[in-house]
Amino acid sequence: MANNNSSQQRLLIIAGIIIAVLLLTNGVLLFNKYKQDTLVDTQTTQLDESNKLKIELEKQYQEALSELEEMRGSNEELNAIIDQQKEELKQQKVKIDGLLASGKDVARAKAEMNNMRSQVAGYVAEIDRMKAEIEGLKGERDQLTERTQSLTANLDSANVRASLLEGEKSAVIAEKNQLATEKVELTEKVTLGSAIKVDKITVTPLKERNSGKTVKKKFAKNVDQLKVCFLTTENRVAKPGTETFYVRLLNPVGETMAIDELGSGMFRSKEHNDNIRYTYMKEYDYNQDAAEICFNWDPNLGAFSKGKYTVEVFNKGYLTGKSTFDLK
Repeated sequence: MANNNSSQQRLLIIAGIIIAVLLLTNGVLLFNKYKQDTLVDTQTTQLDESNKLKIELEKQYQEALSELEEMRGSNEELNAIIDQQKEELKQQKVKIDGLLASGKDVARAKAEMNNMRSQVAGYVAEIDRMKAEIEGLKGERDQLTERTQSLTANLDSANVRASLLEGEKSAVIAEKNQLATEKVELTEKVTLGSAIKVDKITVTPLKERNSGKTVKKKFAKNVDQLKVCFLTTENRVAKPGTETFYVRLLNPVGETMAIDELGSGMFRSKEHNDNIRYTYMKEYDYNQDAAEICFNWDPNLGAFSKGKYTVEVFNKGYLTGKSTFDLK
């Protein structure tokens, strides 16, 4: 009898354990099912919102394209900008579609859609601004056209008056040219008349001794420098003041003896209208008087060549004196 009671107790314990395990298992299964149901509900909610956003995105995109297309006009530059804006919107839509495809980036997709709205608003504002500028330019163009037409009419009227005055104008121009020619000729005559003639041109061959003193020489081989003197003449036409005399020394073969380091250079000839090389330039404070002007030409040649030399003196671009001398 005691054994039967003991067996029943063991059976009851075992049954209790089995029941407890079954209850625990059911609890775990129920909890897992709850988590799965919650996850499914969340995913379903996200998918539903994602689908709604896809529909909203497509609507927003088509409305933006339509709004931009309505702003298209005849201006090619403006239309090109609109095409570029439409392409940028297309790229933005592709980006948002990618975010909505997984259903996990809904919040980011919403942010990008808001950016897209701002982007469209900016495009529209930009196009409106450009249209206003174009209209302003058209207005300026119309004003310029009217002004051009008015100026053209005035020009036609002026041309009529000009044609009537053309004969008188030609006569005035001819008279003006004649006066200009006479003025140039008169100026040249006055300049020529004021050129100071020189007289008594002399050249003294010299040689410098070791002591520094110079002595006269006759033979070319002993000459190392030349003393040139000339006498200015009275000229009442020439105004008192500094006068410049250009002196040319021509060697026996007709070459101008010139060394830039010793003051040689070029001057403009009024007689021949060309540049002439000169040997030395001498300035003098002329007072309408006769005065002797001298200078020494020391070219440091060692010796001069034998033959006939020529001396020419110029003032105000004219030849005012000439002479020759020989070195044996």
